[in-house]
Amino acid sequence: MVDAGKALAERADAAPPHLAAISRPPGADEKGFDKAFKVIAHAFGGAVVVLLAGIVFEVMRHARTAIADYGFAFLTNSNWDPNKGQFGILAEIVGTLYTSALALIVGGGLGITVALVLSQGFVHRRVELVMKNIVELLAAIPSVVYGLWGIFVLVPALKAPCAWLNEHLGSIPLFSTRLSGPGILPAALVLSIMILPTVTAISREAMAAVPKRLNAAAYGLGATRWEVILSVTLPTASGGIFGALVLGFGRALGETMALAMLVGNANQFGWSLFSPGITLAALLANHFPEAGAVEVRALMYAAVVLLLITLAVNAIGSFIMLRTTQSLKGLN
Repeated sequence: MVDAGKALAERADAAPPHLAAISRPPGADEKGFDKAFKVIAHAFGGAVVVLLAGIVFEVMRHARTAIADYGFAFLTNSNWDPNKGQFGILAEIVGTLYTSALALIVGGGLGITVALVLSQGFVHRRVELVMKNIVELLAAIPSVVYGLWGIFVLVPALKAPCAWLNEHLGSIPLFSTRLSGPGILPAALVLSIMILPTVTAISREAMAAVPKRLNAAAYGLGATRWEVILSVTLPTASGGIFGALVLGFGRALGETMALAMLVGNANQFGWSLFSPGITLAALLANHFPEAGAVEVRALMYAAVVLLLITLAVNAIGSFIMLRTTQSLKGLN
């Protein structure tokens, strides 16, 4: 045993310098750097929590008077008349959820499809890289640019098909009005493009994390590619995909400028896709610049509602993603 230990020591001494540096125990300066880095990491983590708590506290502080004055009636009526001191955001709440749900249906389906194509070898590696970068670049386009594109390109392009739908299917509530300008449909379509990068990236990671041995076992049993995708890949990655959809929904809920430019900003709600509507974010963006003291407090109450909805949705999505990641690690 002594001879073996000497041999190992001699072999370590004879090792190349870069390997010897890796194998040696950390020095005092490296231990100090690790401790300092850990302290800084904890400090930044705590700062994020403090920042979030500070934002919530500040919004609540400015909204507390309106909360006390209007109570839950603020959430159950759609009157918004600063001159009479009457405020309600029911139309805004429903409009926010409606446009976000429509965007999730379109953008979520498209995002999952793109993620499936990128993660399951349907295209060449170079084409996959190009598609991946293009989808990620969509997230870099400013919201106001999406709004301008929607006004000058999408709304005019939708007028003819929407008129045909209204003429032939006008008895259906979804098509009961004519699209004369900005409305719920163009806003939802632009919003679906904006959430596409989020849904695609997270869904792709969830599908790529599925253990290869599960797919190999299914192929070994004689399954086809689509049978493996539908029976193994998608069910295994379903938690991550659902988390991607929830996070995309949370992203849609908080969108402001594009919605303010495209939704029509009518303080009403209708089920027709072609009618104008309004969202909480659009309400805040349009009314804050000219709001008086009383209206500002009501707007801060609306901001509290939007903040709580968005935080709840994103917390649920993050929790689902965490559980999914842990379950997939257990399969590896």
